[in-house]
Amino acid sequence: MRNIKDSNKMPQRIILMHRASYCKVREQVEKVRKAQKMWAKTSFKQRRQFLRILLKYIIKHQALICEISSRDTGKTMVDASLGEIMTTCEKIHWLLSEGEKWLKPEYRSSGRSMLHKSARVEFHPLGVIGAIVSWNYPFHNIFNPMLAALFSGNGIVIKISENASWSGCFYFRIIQSALAAIGAPEDLVEVITGFGETGEALVSSADKVIFVGSPGVGKMGPPLAGRYDMGALCMHEHSEKLEGLVHDAIDKGAEIVARGSFGPIGGDAVDQYYPPTVIVNVNHSMRLMQEEAFGPIMPIMKFSSDEEVVKLANDSRYGLGCAVFSGNQSHAREIASQIHCGFAAVNDFAATYMCQSLPFGGVKHSGFGRFGGAEGLRACCLVKAVVEDRWWPYIKTVIPKPIQESLVEALYGLSIWDRLKALVSVLKVLTEQNSTNSSKLK
Repeated sequence: MRNIKDSNKMPQRIILMHRASYCKVREQVEKVRKAQKMWAKTSFKQRRQFLRILLKYIIKHQALICEISSRDTGKTMVDASLGEIMTTCEKIHWLLSEGEKWLKPEYRSSGRSMLHKSARVEFHPLGVIGAIVSWNYPFHNIFNPMLAALFSGNGIVIKISENASWSGCFYFRIIQSALAAIGAPEDLVEVITGFGETGEALVSSADKVIFVGSPGVGKMGPPLAGRYDMGALCMHEHSEKLEGLVHDAIDKGAEIVARGSFGPIGGDAVDQYYPPTVIVNVNHSMRLMQEEAFGPIMPIMKFSSDEEVVKLANDSRYGLGCAVFSGNQSHAREIASQIHCGFAAVNDFAATYMCQSLPFGGVKHSGFGRFGGAEGLRACCLVKAVVEDRWWPYIKTVIPKPIQESLVEALYGLSIWDRLKALVSVLKVLTEQNSTNSSKLK
């Protein structure tokens, strides 16, 4: 792959759409659509070659990838290594190991009345996937939908966050180089940036849309020393939102019991940090317990029974995931099963996402649908049910009207005796029809 370390230069093919029109986005989608028609004909072997090239590059340049992510979002290098590198490598490894298995035709039972038929489910590419991704993990949020889309035979247009467009442009070049290395169509993946109208245009143009997070404004270039593992913010005004949530809670009776502090970080960076805060005596009348803070604030609520803690946890408009901790693992498992959310970790936090064989997604205001695992991979496909004759042309579906009622009871009667009586009736009608047909021939 060619040298792409000059990350300060924006690639010429990145499409800047701060005031994107519907027509401009549609043009990009159509370019990808033409490339996808060729890509859909590739073998899984060729697609795995693309994944291996990416994996080799990521392993070799993981420090650079983490540094780019850290500069654009404020995360530490440790966070970038776990959330960007580890998760993406695990995704690639899972696709290499199991991806083809989950996209091959899957044979199903044909039922009693269709024993002479074979039934299967086929998984075909949808065409062009649109992805609107957030800023919090700019590398993984680009690669995650791109990997699933391309391995399942699709093309993809990714609308990256305006808060992480610098890193997104750099990561796009990695994808371009890997595609070029295997001779794939160069327009198979496109990355665009812009605001809400760009996303709206993509939604109306793509065949399926994957949406992660929500856009915001503002960005920074934070320190890389890794001295602060909590508190760094990508957007200037977000600290004001967090402070507003905490003040609202305090005004309604909450109390701060612990708060972190920062060393000399420089006056120009103060607005881009929020001190880790532990707050007690909270209740669900407070905005902090009803809105997504997306910051280092830990509200603590007391409870007196399992029923109460489940009720409190479920009293939310959100339902992405939960983490349940207990000295008794079976007890924690029981509580986790009652919380209405998309995934659960028992005595751990967010460990489910590192298992890329599992689906990821939430309920309520946390969304619908899943990515990750077989469910996410197949979600990028046209799922087609197919039935055909098992012994064609010798046995076909022909049901004479006189036997239809008896045939239903013979197949689905509740008792063996009822089914046997109906079967005798069916055989009697068939025998009589055969005798009649033989007489006519004479």
